[in-house]
Parts: sequence; C-alpha cells; structure tokens
Amino acid sequence: MPPTLASVVRNTSLHLTVLAGADHLERPVRWVHTSELDDPTPFLEGGELLLTTGIKLGRTAARLQAYVHRLADAGVVGLGLGVGLSHTEVPQPLVDAAAQRGLPLLRVPEPTPFIAISKVVSAALAAEQYEAVTTSFEAQEELTRAALGKDGTTAVVRRLAARLGGWAALYDGSGALSVVAPDWAARRAGRLAAEVDRLRRRPAPSSAALQGRAPGIDTADEDYVVVQSLGADRRARGFLAVGTEDRITPTERYVLNAAVALLTLTLERSRELRQAEEKMGAALLRMVLAGEVATARQVAAGLFGGLPEGTVRVLVAGAPQGADAGEALGELGDRAEQAGSRVGEKLLVAREDGAHGARLMVLALDNGAVHRACLGAVEEHEGLSLGVSAPAALEDAGTAHAQAERALAVALRGGRRSVDHEEVGAGSLLPLLGEDAVTAFAEGLLRPLREHDRTARGDLVASLRAWLSRHGQWDAAAADLGVHRHTLRYRMRRVEELLGRSLDDTDVRMELWLALRSGEE
Repeated sequence: MPPTLASVVRNTSLHLTVLAGADHLERPVRWVHTSELDDPTPFLEGGELLLTTGIKLGRTAARLQAYVHRLADAGVVGLGLGVGLSHTEVPQPLVDAAAQRGLPLLRVPEPTPFIAISKVVSAALAAEQYEAVTTSFEAQEELTRAALGKDGTTAVVRRLAARLGGWAALYDGSGALSVVAPDWAARRAGRLAAEVDRLRRRPAPSSAALQGRAPGIDTADEDYVVVQSLGADRRARGFLAVGTEDRITPTERYVLNAAVALLTLTLERSRELRQAEEKMGAALLRMVLAGEVATARQVAAGLFGGLPEGTVRVLVAGAPQGADAGEALGELGDRAEQAGSRVGEKLLVAREDGAHGARLMVLALDNGAVHRACLGAVEEHEGLSLGVSAPAALEDAGTAHAQAERALAVALRGGRRSVDHEEVGAGSLLPLLGEDAVTAFAEGLLRPLREHDRTARGDLVASLRAWLSRHGQWDAAAADLGVHRHTLRYRMRRVEELLGRSLDDTDVRMELWLALRSGEE
C-alpha cells in the first residue's frame, strides 16, 4: 500500500500537527513537492503533498482561499506550511479555507526540514514498490507451478482467486463457463454470459471492467469485475473473469496479467495439440466417407476412443463463392467440438478448400449436442449456410455426405441459413438448377423459339409450356391457350422443326420442361 497522510503524520520524528482535514488523512501520497509559487498547479499531477513556507501567498483571506481552491482542484492530497520564516504561525484564513475544501493542512515546525518529509515519503514509496515486485514475483512463481501441474488451467484459476481475495472464472472460446473458483462464485460468473459474448464478437485482445449495477452484474453484488480475452491472435481462445471487493491494485494487476499470459500459453499449447488431432480426425472422416469404416474404427479406437455409434448425420457448412468465411467456419468447428466435449459425444470434423469455396464437414450423432450446436451457430453468422443430411448409419456416411452437399447447394442458392436433405427430397428439383451453366443451357435451348416469337405470329414458348404441363394432352392444352387443337398441333410441329428434336422423346420433353422452369426461377 502507498504511504498515506496519516502514516506521515504518525512519524514522530517529523513533529507534524494536523490543523484541518483530519477526516481525509487516509489519502495516499504519490509524491512530495515543494513550491513557493502562488500557483504551482501547472507543475502538479495530482496526489502530491505540497510543502511551502508561504512567502508569496499574501495574508488576505481572499488570496489564501483562492490558493487552497487551486490546490484542491488540482488533486493535491495535503498542504504542509512551514512556520518560522514568512509566517510565525499558520494563518487562520488558510486553516478555514482548507477545512472548507476538506484539504488536510499540516503545520511543519521550523526544526523540521522539508527534505526530512520527502525522505520519509520516498522511503515508503520505495518499500511499496519493492513489496509490489516481490509479491508479483512470488505470485508469478506460484501460478507458473500451478500451470505446469496436473489440470493446470483449473489450478491457475484457483490460485488467482486466492491471490486476489475474490473469485475467478474461465470460459472457453464459445463463452461457456468451464472453471470457477471458489465454487460459491458460480452464479456470479454465470451472470457474465452476455458480457463474455460481447467480447467474443470483438477482435482479441479485448477487455472490459464492470462494477456494481453495471450490465451483467447482479444488483445485490458490488464486485469490481474485469473480463479479459485469452489468445495469441485476433480470435479469442477463451476468457478470464475476476471479481474483487475493491478495484484491483497495481500489484494485483501484475498478478492478473501473469495469469492471463500463462492461461494464453496453455490454451495455445492445447491448440497445437488440437490442430494435430483435427488433422487425424479429418483423415478419419474421409476414410468413413470413402466406406472404409472398419479401418477407421480400428484407428479411432486407440486415438479418439472410437467413432460415433448409432444413427448419424453429416453436416456441411459453407458460404457463397468469393465470401470470406474462413473465420466463421473455424468458429463453427470450435463450437461443434466444444459441444461434443461437454457431453462426451464423439464427432469427426474436416475442413476443405475447393473450387466451390471453403467447406466444413461434421459427422455427428443425429439430434445430438453437436448437431444442435451447429444449427445454433450457423444462425449467428450471416452469410454462412449449412446443409444437413438425412439420418444414416455410419456405413452410409458417403451417401449422407452427398445429401448434405445437395442441401447446402439449395441453402446457398436460396440465401437460407440451413436446409435439411428431407426438405430437398420433398420439394422440387429446380432449386438445384440455379448454376450459371444450367441457365446458359436453358437459354441456348429455347433461343430459336423465343426468336421466332419476336418476329412471327404464334406464341411457341407459351404453347410448349401449356402442352408439356398437360402431359401432351391436346384438348386440355388447347383449351388452356384458347386455340383449336389443330392450331396447337401445328405449333408443336414448328417447335420440332426449329429445335431439330422430336417431342416424342421423353428426354427432350424433360429437358424442355426444366429449361422453361429454370427461366421462371
């Protein structure tokens, strides 16, 4: 703790007397400054004990009162007037003005040199700094030993809470609470979910300080709370929150920074291990999709404890071609793995960058925690879409993957967040025909008919559409068009002549119908 006016006054070697402001002696003294200027405030920073003999103060009440106001407004914590030179005693108007502003006023007797007061305060400040360095070093050693031990992150959080005399909580990259100490602080840490989520959406490093009735803090709590993101790059790998009764001191700030550094290092080491595991998991997923399930089971048994058992789904996430979805896909993968880890659910994840842009594939239990987490996460990222396969056995994962890709294509074309394969199967094939190549094919196929309709009588495109929609029934199609069936037969012969194709061919009819419908989309 820094020295206070009270500790300076208690030093019997100085023989100081308090004449005003006795109720404010607990103010910390940051420095001692001597000045005989009528206005020394341009040379002050605040927190000083100002010493003067009052040579230029004057003796009028107005000047003395103005002097005190200037000092108080500048943040001076105390005024010491040395008697015996310009003043035989401290002027009463100065005492009255100091009392009015609550500024401690000290009488410095003639035998006490100002330098003696400066030495007392300097020694106390040096002792405080030494204590801060010593305490910080001891705390850093203690936290480092905790980090190197078993379950290091939990141990660091517990030691940090004990060092600060408050509580500490660790959240994973998704914002879920993973460690809290002491146990009674779980409710307080849980109420910070909104604040952690806000930081999660900001580039790292980021932090926030809250107190009392601030958002996220219960009105019954008066904790001072600091929340800090953890991670070595712009994407946070976790979050640390600490709560203390009062604002943390500079020494406690050093301890907190040491904990942040150690937890960041631990998370980054874990990330390197996870990256290696992700590569192995991606290889296993590709083996499963290729139908090599038996081999994948043998490999996964020793590395991952096995593969997902039971009915599974394949989920494929992606973004429109050209969109920068790398970070969003990475976060989606993290959310999936964290959801599986929390409940012990096995999953396989793989990232691919191909001609159609970045893709993230996830194989997980049907309607399990991972499945639900992916659906929830994709709703939070505008521009990111998810295709979901139908439920399948692990041996049919290859088919499920193809279903998920088709569902993703529909989602991307329609600008939807997620599409289930069952929706594709129950709906139309046309949403899958939105690619530029298909559009170009449709335009080329129908161009002779459209050119004819622009230059000659007879609406061949509309007639073809009516005839195909009525499955080649002449009377019904002619009635829809309001023409005689012989007129419709003539138009269909013109269609065959212009296209060079026979309408008796089922494939031709299908292509023409899809071309007409594609133009409507």
